[in-house]
Amino acid sequence: MPITDPLKKSIAQKARLHFKVCFSCGAKNPISASRCRKCHNVYLRLKNRTLGIKK
Repeated sequence: MPITDPLKKSIAQKARLHFKVCFSCGAKNPISASRCRKCHNVYLRLKNRTLGIKK
């Protein structure tokens, strides 16, 4: 069921799309992180935020 309320949609998108991922262990980290919370690695990437239909 799609979310129609724009405020709820923005909250959901922020929770699902705005975080960093560790290159070595794959743990989810906050967007403000400089090191991984799990393995303390400094190599983090942003979550891929491309939206569209999966093929």
